[in-house]
Amino acid sequence: MSGFNSALEENIDNPWKAYMGVIYQGRKPPAPLGTVTFDEIEAQAKEKLKDVPGAFMYAGGSAGTNSTYRANQRAFDKWAIIPRMLRNVTNRTLETTLFGKKLTSPLLLAPIGVQNIFCADGEIAAAKAAKKLGIPMVLSTAASRTIEEVAEANEDGHRWFQLYWPRTNEVTISVLNRAKEAGYTALVVTLDTTIIGWRPHDLDRSYLPFVHGIGVQVGASDPVFMARYNKQPITQTDIPFPYDSDKLDAAFAAGDSKVQEAVFVGIEWMKEANSGIFRTWEDLNFLRENWEGPLLVKGIQCLEDAEKALQFGVDGIVVSNHGGRQVDGAIPSLYALEHIMKSEKIRAAQRCGVLTLGIEQVIRHTLADLDTNLVLSGYKDLSEIQGKGEEILMRLDL
Repeated sequence: MSGFNSALEENIDNPWKAYMGVIYQGRKPPAPLGTVTFDEIEAQAKEKLKDVPGAFMYAGGSAGTNSTYRANQRAFDKWAIIPRMLRNVTNRTLETTLFGKKLTSPLLLAPIGVQNIFCADGEIAAAKAAKKLGIPMVLSTAASRTIEEVAEANEDGHRWFQLYWPRTNEVTISVLNRAKEAGYTALVVTLDTTIIGWRPHDLDRSYLPFVHGIGVQVGASDPVFMARYNKQPITQTDIPFPYDSDKLDAAFAAGDSKVQEAVFVGIEWMKEANSGIFRTWEDLNFLRENWEGPLLVKGIQCLEDAEKALQFGVDGIVVSNHGGRQVDGAIPSLYALEHIMKSEKIRAAQRCGVLTLGIEQVIRHTLADLDTNLVLSGYKDLSEIQGKGEEILMRLDL
């Protein structure tokens, strides 16, 4: 999309405001997806993965009856924007500042794990897109590429690391040190996935890529973890695509040494990273002592927990129910956010983050959509709406 690149150069302060014009002037749908409609993009993803059973639902499915996922969606219908008129919003921008870092927008790429089941490049594709568009990315502990490989692909981009808290302190410290050395500036600790939720779509297929060594590359490349088994850490990822669990099961049974090695490492890493050990608030002190940058906790849904997080020195919270993938019947994240932001302690700290995801075109049109709605609602930048939910939104009685 050369036109978009030109728009980037001409509107470097806010490239997203030029996005619609680029599409209209180009006289054809936006490449490569040909649409900006999320339902159609999702349908394309399903079609592309139709011959890879289980892959789409691994990311797209939720826990139990999917009630939390549905509640998340319905919650947004309960709120509406109150547009303002005759306000000078010509010099608008989506820029924001987070932990002292100036960002071009409030969008971050969420820590989606095991991306190799969706495309052969895995997390490398997301890392390159994030760098190209100036969007921070959050790498998952369950990534199918190593910490170092993703950092190399992301170059001088802005990146954070998400931690599924390992069982042992020595492995935790090793992973944190690697992330620091590779240029990850913030640590996002997921609190709601000590064990995997009840996910019928995966259970029905016995679909768990980790058991075949896919999504465990952070562990397989860790020198402390691998030394426990007298093995050398990997430095380069070699994963088959597409992921075929039946084929790998057959290879394992037939004595394929490479597959057997991957299964061994995968199972051992699951014991380490999804150990079933439930931490306490006091345990956060260990992470605070071993991580100098911003420390965020992800999975907060309760006001009391949000305030306690600040009490224990956390720099930020991510209000999230894991996309409905952990607790069936949990409250919608938007409702949780509403109640948490009623706290004077939280509002004073202004430490609340919400993550989303996308790649190249999806990032572009998501931000262009945000920019368009921001200006049509009468606001020129995010500072005019932050902390003012009661002024700019109305709760509907539907």
